[in-house]
Amino acid sequence: MAAKKAEVITFKVDEALARVLEHIPNRSEFIRASILNALDNTCPVCHGVGILTPQQKKHWLEFASHHTIEACDDCHGLTITCNDFEAAE
Repeated sequence: MAAKKAEVITFKVDEALARVLEHIPNRSEFIRASILNALDNTCPVCHGVGILTPQQKKHWLEFASHHTIEACDDCHGLTITCNDFEAAE
């Protein structure tokens, strides 16, 4: 069976981004890796769109009523902490 050919996808960028990308030795590999990294680190709630649907917001508000977002003392990254200690027991 013959190997499937890679699909070519193009997209537009502004002039500033084009100038930055000119200096990257293997732009295609850089863009592929960046896209895969972004997909691997997508928000599990909004799926990377940055906006919650009304249904998602309703669920988030219920969840957030028992949780807080706090900065990690070590890495300063944001974490979600459960404040409903009775439910956790």
